[in-house]
Amino acid sequence: MSNLIVILLLTAVLAAAIIGLIVFAVRLAQRPRNTLVGGGIGPELVEQVLELKATDQFDQAVFLVRGETGMSHRAASRFVRKVRPTLPPDV
Repeated sequence: MSNLIVILLLTAVLAAAIIGLIVFAVRLAQRPRNTLVGGGIGPELVEQVLELKATDQFDQAVFLVRGETGMSHRAASRFVRKVRPTLPPDV
């Protein structure tokens, strides 16, 4: 009788763990970390970020990128730090 109880308990724990993993996987698949929510990173956004960086408004630039793209704070900060103005091609 005790073996039956142990088997039932182990089955219940295993089933709960599998269900938990499935729920976790579905949540990750719905919106992976740092996916772009809005229109993404376009030339207008880059231009606005460069203007904010030029006036030493780093935090505002990060806030703008986060709002437009849905990036995490860390990813948006990294993007703002790395964005550089492009030089016009030589004629």
